[in-house]
Amino acid sequence: MTVAAFESRMATEITRMIERCGGRPLVAPVLREVPLEDNRRAQEFGVRLMVGRVDVLILLTGVGVTALFDLLKARCSWPSIVAALEGTVIVARGPKPVAALKRFGLQATLTVPEPNTWVDLISVLDQHRPVRGLRVAVQEYGVSNPDLVKALEQRGAEVFPVPIYKWALPEDLGLIRLALDQIIAGRVQVILITNAAQVDHVMRVLEQDGKVEQFRTAIEKLVVASIGPTASERLRHFDWPVDVEPSHPKMGILVKEVAERTMRILDRKR
Repeated sequence: MTVAAFESRMATEITRMIERCGGRPLVAPVLREVPLEDNRRAQEFGVRLMVGRVDVLILLTGVGVTALFDLLKARCSWPSIVAALEGTVIVARGPKPVAALKRFGLQATLTVPEPNTWVDLISVLDQHRPVRGLRVAVQEYGVSNPDLVKALEQRGAEVFPVPIYKWALPEDLGLIRLALDQIIAGRVQVILITNAAQVDHVMRVLEQDGKVEQFRTAIEKLVVASIGPTASERLRHFDWPVDVEPSHPKMGILVKEVAERTMRILDRKR
């Protein structure tokens, strides 16, 4: 079967995973990471942190953690950063931010359990560290999460988003358009979504090309698999089916469980 994926950072790895499970990979990265060159928000966050004006720091991605601390280290000594963080509750949304913190010799105060959604994050805060009256910095990734920011503000927090990088479409859309045309033509049996932002970018290309309705018709006949609840929420926002969500939000488990379940799902759809 032909399996389409839109993974960017781990395009090579997901290609090999699909091949190991007997599939024919069609991998078209749709995300390009663009650093924020003149990141005034990150610089302002550093000032706030150093003068004790950050009560809670929410870390959403491992790559973002590394980028944020590298920015801080360019302006402040590491011992002074560590000293400032001692009075701050550090909340890590899952294992990747935890691993990034460990590389800097730091530990999370609170860790969000699987499936690591913003709802889970808010639940952890409600249970262990209510944020009313607190100053909360949120390390963002690619795009802002307005639902998370709104939920924090509704609980009485003063929220300070800290964007680290943003997602853009690749400069060359040829491979993406090829993959989408193959899906529309019925030559793809499975689509793997490993990041919620992939859905936005696919829809943007389809809208540019006037092929949204053709695509919607095509995906009703194949298997759409989502890495986890955050991606599934975005898929449903655009009325995509969610046929598979793995038992754990990990790429290897996603590919394995999709391989095990695809035939049954396709038989049912036919």
